[in-house]
Amino acid sequence: MGSRIDSHVTGRPVADCVFCQIVQRKAPAEIVFEDDDTISFLDIYPLNHGHALVISKKHYATLDEMPPKEVGRLFESVAEIMRAVKEAVRADGINIGQSNGRAASQDVFHVHAHVIPRFSRDSPDGETFPDRKTFGESDREIAKQIRNVLNRNRERT
Repeated sequence: MGSRIDSHVTGRPVADCVFCQIVQRKAPAEIVFEDDDTISFLDIYPLNHGHALVISKKHYATLDEMPPKEVGRLFESVAEIMRAVKEAVRADGINIGQSNGRAASQDVFHVHAHVIPRFSRDSPDGETFPDRKTFGESDREIAKQIRNVLNRNRERT
């Protein structure tokens, strides 16, 4: 096993991983949430407004490389982000997407989950997103709204 594979398994940062770079603040991202174990930021190619990614701060390529407790912690954050995104963008529903491996269409090999707001105007088959675009200024406002919802939700608990 090469050192790159070893570092995936042990949870250490990988130098050429863009998500590790975001965790280390060496790459830009519109961060909406962060705790000791996870970080969430808006996708730079959103399928809909408010499309967020939730990642482990430790580098693992796929879920099966993660200790079960860390998988659980990741999905606790997914649930929290999902509720905040849904409220912030007034979504009618949410898709949670998570891929493991090239055959499953994973394109960034750092474990992550997509939180994708869905609206009744989206196509019935769920395959086309009429407003698909690249990240822009309106997304910064959406990120602010998500952070506000998260702060309100945390104050209530």
